[in-house]
Amino acid sequence: MNNLVKTFENRRNLKSKYKKARTISNTLSSKIDVPKGLYEQCPTCKETVNMKNTVDNKFICKNCGEHFRIRSIDRLKITVDSDTFVEKGHGYITLNPLFQDGYEEKIADYKEKTLLDEAYIYGYAEINSVPTVIGIMDSYFLMGSMGSVVGEKVTKSFEYAMYKKLPIVIFTASGGARMQEGIFSLMQMAKTSQAVLKHSNMGLLYISVLTHPTTGGVTASFAMLGDIILAEPNALIGFAGPRVIEQTINQKLPEGFQRAEFMEEKGFVDKVVNRLELKETLSNLLTLHRRNQ
Repeated sequence: MNNLVKTFENRRNLKSKYKKARTISNTLSSKIDVPKGLYEQCPTCKETVNMKNTVDNKFICKNCGEHFRIRSIDRLKITVDSDTFVEKGHGYITLNPLFQDGYEEKIADYKEKTLLDEAYIYGYAEINSVPTVIGIMDSYFLMGSMGSVVGEKVTKSFEYAMYKKLPIVIFTASGGARMQEGIFSLMQMAKTSQAVLKHSNMGLLYISVLTHPTTGGVTASFAMLGDIILAEPNALIGFAGPRVIEQTINQKLPEGFQRAEFMEEKGFVDKVVNRLELKETLSNLLTLHRRNQ
């Protein structure tokens, strides 16, 4: 994973600090992007929290347990073993198939701000020494929306897992299909779902981890097709948003509707897992389902 971290840091040194992130040192003397500076108000308890302490606590508010949205690079650092991540899927270029005004400029802007090429990264990694393929959506890149490149990379991550005969763990965080790509974006729902099926037919394990928010076409495709579906506390999970649903049916929705705990109660999620316990939970599940090679 050091190569990926160095890539991020080298690109960061060539660019000015972007609006929604600042750089601080963590205990490993590498750099982490923390939104809005050193202090931030927790959106749930409204307490002012020291973001350095929050980073050390895996981006969880120590006052109320709120799980902050995090970058894909930070997700890797707290989930996989050090120096085991090998990124795959380089070289994809996001096109403008519908010739939308400003779309190419928007993509270029997000690339500069996030230091990512798209809203999804994947590769080989180990979780407590258990080999796996890991994929992570980054909601800081166009809200993690699934366009053609994201759909292709998700599909390739399953194909890579099949080639290596490994399980796959995917962390979802998305606003859904990317509207700038229209039908090309919607087609990714079918493509990624087919990739999940092929992986499953080989008897391989797929663990889906739903983080805040997981909505739209991502929820309606690969996110909800995991053999085991985990979720972080209070994550918003659904297809249409609660406000849209209320306006459509003209009814008040139940308390906590579409939140992870509500989804677990209704059977759509197998278990809601605190981020502090997530690595160990994944490790146990991967070990339990490990195939004899």
